Formats: sequence, structure tokens, C-alpha cells
Amino acid sequence: MAKSAVSNLSERNSWGRYMKIIDISLPLNNNTPIYPENVPFTVSIHRAMPEYATQLSSITFGSHTGTHIDAPGHAIEGAFMIDKIPLQNFIGSCRVLDFSDSLKYLGEAVTEPLLKNKNIKRGERILLKTRNSLRGFKEFYDDYVYLDGDAADYLANLAVTLVGIDALSIKKRRGSDHRPHVSLLAKNIPIIEGLNLASVSEGEYELIVLPLNLTGMEGAPARAVLIEK
Repeated sequence: MAKSAVSNLSERNSWGRYMKIIDISLPLNNNTPIYPENVPFTVSIHRAMPEYATQLSSITFGSHTGTHIDAPGHAIEGAFMIDKIPLQNFIGSCRVLDFSDSLKYLGEAVTEPLLKNKNIKRGERILLKTRNSLRGFKEFYDDYVYLDGDAADYLANLAVTLVGIDALSIKKRRGSDHRPHVSLLAKNIPIIEGLNLASVSEGEYELIVLPLNLTGMEGAPARAVLIEK
């Protein structure tokens, strides 16, 4: 089973209690898988300065690299870009829904009936765990589990705060149904893609996922962590 890129950490917070922090972000390096036709992630040494015991690196990547957030402007003309989404949308209580045993095969979809069994409430932050996380993220697979259009409509009608999934896209690879993006983003519901939920059990957590502060961009890479309640 794949594990998070960074080990779970236990830190003492200001109230003296210990909290478990789970990194659910994909590591970024020259081996990071990308969605086909996206910009590859590359790192190179821009300038080496051994006399100062330091160096500067050059990084090239796309706005939808690794763990990233889709803003409404990704699919809706004239809609909010990433810097216009209030940060409070990305910080707060969330619920991880585990469908890794509900779907027998990779390539299947999270459907509306599966979601209805989870009793999702209006305004929740919802993260979808599937067999994608169990297979891992060493390479890109065409047959990833995705969210189907009816399920996206269902979540949009519930006015959830955000939706995340453990795939580099929420919609089917080469699929003609664009509702997994359009239905959610049209309601200003941001989408987190590329989550690694392999070491996360179903349940309630505190989510912190902050996009890079890119201006006027339709998406941005992000660091995402869960804190056990």
C-alpha cells in the first residue's frame, strides 16, 4: 500500500494536546506523474555557488501539477480565478469518504447512489478515497477511478464547500461528460485533485489545503494536510 510522502507527525498544539498531522500531498520532483499533455515538472540547478555553500534551483511546472486546486475559471468563462476564492473554504472540518472497497475495479466511477449512502450534509468539505490511493502514484494510469456526472450534480446541488479526489482529474479520462468539472465549478465549489489518501481512514478531520498565491490563474498546486480530530 502506498504511503504519504511525509511521515505522519504528532505535534503538541497550544492547548497541550497532541494532534496527528497527515500529509496527503503528492511529492514534487522530476518523477512526479502528470496528466497527459500537461506541463512536466522539472527541476535543474540554475546557479551553483560553492564558494557560498549554496545553490539556486530552477523549477518548471504547470498550474495543475501534483496535488492542486481547480478554480471555477478552469471550466467556466469569466468565473473566479484561484486568488479570488476565500481561504476559509480551504481550512476547516472535512469528511473523507472511503470507496476503495465499494468499487470492485479500477476504471469505475464514484456514483450518486454511493454518495447518497454517506448522508452528506450541505456545506461539507468532501474528500473521495478510492482504489487510486491504494495503487499509488508512481505513474499515471488511464483507468483511474473518477466522479461521474450525476454524482457531481448531486454534490453541486448539496452546495458542498469543496470536493477532493485521489486522481489527477475528477472526470473520466477522455470522457465526454464534463459535469464533474462544470457542475461543481459553476457553483463556485473548488476541486482538489491529486490527493494521496492511502494512509487515511474514513471519517472526520480538519483540512488545511492552501493553493499557491498565483494571481489570475485557473488553478494552482497546493500542500494539503489532514489533522485528526
